[in-house]
Amino acid sequence: MSENSENPTMPQSPERSGTPAPAAPQPTAEQPDAPGPSQAAARRTAEQAAAQERAARVHARGLRMFPDGTGPSPDPAGSHFERRIRSFQPRRSRVTTGQAEALKKWWPTRGLDIDGQRVLDLGEMFEGLPVALEIGFGMGEATAQMAADDPATGILAVDVHTPGQGNLLGLAERNGLSNVRVANGDAIILLREMLAPDSLSGLRVYFPDPWPKARHHKRRLIQPEFLSLAASRLAPGAVLHCATDWENYAEQMLEVLTAHPDFENTQEDGGYAPRPAFRPLTRFEGQGLDKGHVVHDLLFRRVPHAG
Repeated sequence: MSENSENPTMPQSPERSGTPAPAAPQPTAEQPDAPGPSQAAARRTAEQAAAQERAARVHARGLRMFPDGTGPSPDPAGSHFERRIRSFQPRRSRVTTGQAEALKKWWPTRGLDIDGQRVLDLGEMFEGLPVALEIGFGMGEATAQMAADDPATGILAVDVHTPGQGNLLGLAERNGLSNVRVANGDAIILLREMLAPDSLSGLRVYFPDPWPKARHHKRRLIQPEFLSLAASRLAPGAVLHCATDWENYAEQMLEVLTAHPDFENTQEDGGYAPRPAFRPLTRFEGQGLDKGHVVHDLLFRRVPHAG
């Protein structure tokens, strides 16, 4: 319908009704002209352009902070491997100045991206020390404490949390820990593509994401398929040590580990283990205990290969 068509729902114009048109209110200093539709659209466009420019500057700063090889990559494996259900969610939070400085200083020699393109020589990386793999280390305080308490064991610590990676490298520097290396990316790709069979003296999975909702249980890390992969990289007699404060997840861990033919429980009664002295009580764990959470440790030994 055109602007001049008759429309009974619209008021008639002053020319048609014969009524004089009222005088338009004159703008005053207290009541400036409101922007018209074209002005508002132009302003929105300018604001969007400014926002995009700010985002581009932030992105560029991030790229300059960690050029290739000098810091953790946001996607180290790229599209080289199949998409699958992940047991972790990358967490984005602010990297402090100290964490960024530790990453810049130590990443080239003590950090590695999990790109899945090579098999690591752990003997060379840790100067002949036996190596335990730790999957998920948070801010790294417990990892640093274990490394300090047991300098005869190398710890390859894996996480995707950039602030935690920087924090752990900073702790290693301040405490003179030469037996810690930090890996960035997917632990499954690390185990499957980058570690040789029987190359690990231990595997630690402390407080993994419990994925509490039933529909998300398939995302939990401790599953039969993961245990088979882990067993292939653990030396006979090596211990897989899990800990969780989520009761339902502890029950699942105990069930799948007990059923797996490559592992045996170190506890004669077939149940949970007391917290061993070598696993530090973390701040997160302490907060959970204060709230009444029950922490379960599970220690299962890799059985010798058949034959």
